[in-house]
Amino acid sequence: MAMAGTLAGRLSRMNSQFDIIRHPYSLSSMATAQAAHVPGNRLAKTLLLEDEGGYVAVVIPSSHHLQMSTICEMTGRKLVLAHEDEIREVFKDCDLGAIPPCAMSYGMQTYVDESLFDEPEVWFEAGDHMELVHMQRDQFMTLMSDAASGKFSHRMM
Repeated sequence: MAMAGTLAGRLSRMNSQFDIIRHPYSLSSMATAQAAHVPGNRLAKTLLLEDEGGYVAVVIPSSHHLQMSTICEMTGRKLVLAHEDEIREVFKDCDLGAIPPCAMSYGMQTYVDESLFDEPEVWFEAGDHMELVHMQRDQFMTLMSDAASGKFSHRMM
């Protein structure tokens, strides 16, 4: 599978400058960071949350844990992790577990952890388990300009 079409469209519309980095097949964000030789705090991972009001995407560094209580407080919602079948249904052009951060292009509110904006460069899944998009901080911030930001994750030990 190549880059997700929805992501490719957003990158084009935003006139984003980026590189594609190929890496050995991997299934977890930390395994991807290792395989691609990318610092975990610079690899953005996207999680899909839900409640009776619908879906919300959160984007955090792969080296971090989501603080569910903080994001629930921030959104005013009682969110839980979405089931794998629902993720497949929402992100039809992506492999399961390889969701790009621009979930707003899939029609949902997106929240990005502000710690990613502190990094000089960011990598994220291109929609499959073998390619990452790499961009400089300013490009990532522009790509994510429609997302809300806040502090809702903490670094794993």
